[in-house]
Amino acid sequence: MSRVVVVMGVSGSGKTTVAERIAGALGWIFQEGDKLHPAANVAKMKAGQALDDADRAPWLAIIAEWIDARLHTGQNAIITCSALKRRYRDQIGNGKSGVQIVYLYGDRHTLEDHVGNRHHEYMPATLLDSQLATLEEPVADEHVITVDVDGTIEHTVAEVIRQLQV
Repeated sequence: MSRVVVVMGVSGSGKTTVAERIAGALGWIFQEGDKLHPAANVAKMKAGQALDDADRAPWLAIIAEWIDARLHTGQNAIITCSALKRRYRDQIGNGKSGVQIVYLYGDRHTLEDHVGNRHHEYMPATLLDSQLATLEEPVADEHVITVDVDGTIEHTVAEVIRQLQV
């Protein structure tokens, strides 16, 4: 059975770096979820405007289709998606056989450090506050793996792989 891992978290949690390294270590397909945003979403974020539920809906549908295609073709894969709300996680496949969500958690100070020390094509650091305000942290019945990012990338990657039991 194939597996698809969704690496979620707010801006600055390290989703892309962690997911790329896990995919490389495991030989899995990698997809940067931000690359699947419709052009209107990208323009809005570049302008420093937070996305709302209506903006996110078509993007989440594209991510769900990408995940379903990997499961259908039997490919192990990893994709990034902020997945800030429970209903978003449910929409993209949480609870579906073969799908595992990994939440990269960071306290505000850690996230601000990460955001301040990187460049994102269209996600300005100013949007961290809106993402934190929107975030509904996963709860126990979602069966999400949570990993604290207050350490090195290497430690975070190793911890995710350990908890995935692959």
